[in-house]
Amino acid sequence: MIYKEFEISEKGSLKGAKLTVYIQEPSESLYIKERPLILLCPGGGYGFTSDREAEPMALAFMAKGYHTAILRYSCHPATYPTALLELGRSVLIIRENAKEWNVKKDSIVVQGCSAGGHLAASYSCMWKEGFIEENLLVNDAEMLRPNGLILCYPVITSGEFAHRDSFVKLLGDRYDELVDEMSLESRVNQDVPRTFMWHTFSDQSVPVENSLLFATALRKAGISTELHIFPEGCHGLSLANKLTLSMQEKELSPSCEPWIDMACRWMEYYF
Repeated sequence: MIYKEFEISEKGSLKGAKLTVYIQEPSESLYIKERPLILLCPGGGYGFTSDREAEPMALAFMAKGYHTAILRYSCHPATYPTALLELGRSVLIIRENAKEWNVKKDSIVVQGCSAGGHLAASYSCMWKEGFIEENLLVNDAEMLRPNGLILCYPVITSGEFAHRDSFVKLLGDRYDELVDEMSLESRVNQDVPRTFMWHTFSDQSVPVENSLLFATALRKAGISTELHIFPEGCHGLSLANKLTLSMQEKELSPSCEPWIDMACRWMEYYF
């Protein structure tokens, strides 16, 4: 495995914002020369980035044959659009180094859990907007394009079923000005990439309606989408097994554990 780390510093970035890249070691004896890359955005309510949704998940995807990367984006007191710009910079770094790292440059998939899912979905809805291109000094917006989106129990809506604290931390003093704009079921457009999503019906922190609202918007826009709703399981399951169990010991859910195999089958089919 080749390990690389990049400091990410955009307008408003906090110390510690970084991109960590894990590249499968190339070998003449392997048939596969180039691989897709999955760029992970851990959750944490925009207050922190969860360790449980970072390296353990990245290594699980690596074990399935993918390159991976983790963005430790700036959280509160950093506010929108800092994390969005950091994610754009990360996509740009990966695409610019795709040849050297044996990454399929048209197979860069952004992934996010919970509030990290809001970040990944926000980027997938907004990557083509001029302010991102201008802030990142990019001449060709196609360099910023995400080719796929994987969402795990994502924060989506700022309406009735909102995880309100995520939006309070994301928007800070501009909450009243921007809260409706950051409700992503209203931001879906034709430039959103094909999407894989999963949620649990019993999630009490980020209700399943978040995924249902986003999936409905994707359906209306004609965006290819695979959605799985598991009947039981708390919020923040990560891999749903002992590897990502927290100190509260509540994140075991055997019925949800196959989600990563489902996501990888989706990846294999499209990328």
